[in-house]
Amino acid sequence: MARPSLQNSCTKIIATVGPACDTAEKLAELIEAGVDVFRINTAHGKIPDHDQKLTAIRQAGEITGKQVGVLLDLAGPKIRLGELRCDPLQCNVGMTLTFIRDGQPEADDEVTASYPKLIDELQPGNRVMLADGLVSLTVESVTKNRAVCRVTAAGEVRSRQGINLPGVKLSVSALQRGDIENAMWAADHEIDFISLSFVRTAEDVYSLKSVLSAHECDALVIAKIEKPEAMVNLEEIVDAADGIMVARGDLGVEIDVAETPMAQKRIIQVCKDKMKPVIVATQMLESMHHSTRPTRAEASDVANAILDGADACMLSGETAVGDYPVKVVEMMSRIMHFTEKSLKHDMADRTVTNRVHPITTAVTYAATNIAEAIDAALIVIATKSGGTAWVKSKSRSRIPTLGASDCNETLRRMNLFWGIKPIAVKQMAQPAMIRSEVCDWAKQNGYLKVGDRIVFVSGSGVVEKAHNSVVVHTVE
Repeated sequence: MARPSLQNSCTKIIATVGPACDTAEKLAELIEAGVDVFRINTAHGKIPDHDQKLTAIRQAGEITGKQVGVLLDLAGPKIRLGELRCDPLQCNVGMTLTFIRDGQPEADDEVTASYPKLIDELQPGNRVMLADGLVSLTVESVTKNRAVCRVTAAGEVRSRQGINLPGVKLSVSALQRGDIENAMWAADHEIDFISLSFVRTAEDVYSLKSVLSAHECDALVIAKIEKPEAMVNLEEIVDAADGIMVARGDLGVEIDVAETPMAQKRIIQVCKDKMKPVIVATQMLESMHHSTRPTRAEASDVANAILDGADACMLSGETAVGDYPVKVVEMMSRIMHFTEKSLKHDMADRTVTNRVHPITTAVTYAATNIAEAIDAALIVIATKSGGTAWVKSKSRSRIPTLGASDCNETLRRMNLFWGIKPIAVKQMAQPAMIRSEVCDWAKQNGYLKVGDRIVFVSGSGVVEKAHNSVVVHTVE
């Protein structure tokens, strides 16, 4: 039986795999430190590289005895600079930078872009941001093969750095050919979550779901909110997706950085209203790339995301290329623990989600309220699909909760659900056997003592032709 730790934070930790942590041994250390889901970023590397990372993740799971989830992050239509003639290039205020359509730059102030139609879609007055917003340009003139821009905010740029075009409506699809290839790889390798970058409309989400459906893949689709158009179409996108990521890096460049905090709060609130998991990402503990401690502002940032209602927080470069990947996970877990102490169980009725039968929703909330009223030591949810655990996670009850299942896919997915600790059981057909198996494990590991009360919840489909059930058990 897998051994989840009931001491881990309720808010889930997603860590990006990179050179700093790409061995099974190092990934196992991260799991022990509190990682629930590992992210493979397809913006870096090819499919053979993804294979190596996934193999290491699965081996780390075997080492620790924990079924961790895997998130494949599709790169989407990220526009980048080509190779610079002068690399790095210092851009000073007032100088011009010219995008050319074809060929190689013949002067230091000429640049190319990875998006062939860039010049066609630029107009005088448009803003162009380079290097994640460090350098700002304004388009002055556009001809058939050239777009001349004036530098309005100085900085240094390098080859292959990102280009953002706030306010420019691009015709490029959110799902690129490389994304489709990576999604097909994900379908063949039982990836649990697939995130789509630069989503603008619900149709972008449905396009990815169609590709996955054609390959009989049930991975949950996470829509990344990082474009102004996505904020306009937010509710429809949340309805279409299985979860949402607040991708603050590009979002903070595409919209006014001053608007980003309130945009984050709005996204989280819409996800809470619609019962969808929400991940807050980018620069959460950025200074820990090279420091053993975060800034006070970063600690507050993580705490505020939790207080707002985030289900998970994501680490990017901090674990992928940082100097202290294990320390940063431990620090995030500590911040989560202290912050979660101030959270209160939400007894209010929720909007019924179409992912879970309304009876299951009602029974799950009632069971959680019972557990709170009797001061239960543990809640155990027996679930085939994970839907019952999904509902429980939205109550924000801090009573330790085990999501019991005999399905590996369900166990891995539950790693994204707030407060749910997945635990493997041998068979689901007999609820009494599940209770016995889980109770024995919990007593052996010091989580239960004589007299403790446990609330058991069985979701629909656990026992054939049986309804949802709630059982209160006292440890003998």
